[in-house]
Amino acid sequence: MEIVVANSAGFCFGVKRAIRMAFDAARKHPPPLFSLGPLIHNPQVVRQLEEVGVTTIDDLRVVERGTVILRSHGVTKDDLALLKTRGLPVVDATCPFVKKAQRYARSLSTQGYTVVIVGDRGHPEVQGILSYIEGEGIAAGSPNEVRVRPSVRKIGVVAQTTQVYENFQDVVARALTLAREVRAYNTICDATHIRQQESVELARRVDSMIVIGGYNSANTSRLTNLCRAAQPNTHHVEMEQEIDAAWFEGVGTVGITAGASTPNWLIDRVREEILRQVS
Repeated sequence: MEIVVANSAGFCFGVKRAIRMAFDAARKHPPPLFSLGPLIHNPQVVRQLEEVGVTTIDDLRVVERGTVILRSHGVTKDDLALLKTRGLPVVDATCPFVKKAQRYARSLSTQGYTVVIVGDRGHPEVQGILSYIEGEGIAAGSPNEVRVRPSVRKIGVVAQTTQVYENFQDVVARALTLAREVRAYNTICDATHIRQQESVELARRVDSMIVIGGYNSANTSRLTNLCRAAQPNTHHVEMEQEIDAAWFEGVGTVGITAGASTPNWLIDRVREEILRQVS
């Protein structure tokens, strides 16, 4: 049986940068160290960070001293203000592409646009972008969720960096039916778009597809859905222990891809486990 791993599988630029900054901080800063929310959406990497002294917290008010690391998804404007007020040392590991989306959202809002963020309403990246809007902001996961007041004349659109491009296009098209003026910035990370394209193309060529990544990772779940549409025999796993030999009965080729927060060592373990089970 042949196993093909997608070229783009695994860590993206923003995740690599955030992890490097967090481990560097653990070496250079005295304890305690905190990550405001999981640094990335991968439980295995978060546990590795805990082992070197980085504790994940959800509320800054519990921190009296120490260094705070800002997660790759970014944080809200209010959280940044609170950190400044408290005078706590900060390591800002926010992905530069997320910051770009934040800047565009703020700029659009100051120009009088009602801002629509194409993304998952409850995702920390989307919550962060929303907080920079000075005026009305809407999170829309699909065109049907774009609802504005009849008096709205100008709509600005940005995207969660891990969104599917076609969904972004559909939301922009919906906005054009609701306002006289629409300005859109495509803030989807190029690496995300390439990963999605490569993974779907691979899924079409193989008999079974494995997508590796945290179950709390929005981009991995999205990748799974895209692959499953191309290859119904697609399975999302977080660890190699979840691999089931039944998935590969009568299968000649297996494709493997992984979300942006999935480390290479985990991809290698899944590949080795598949080979072990079919040998």
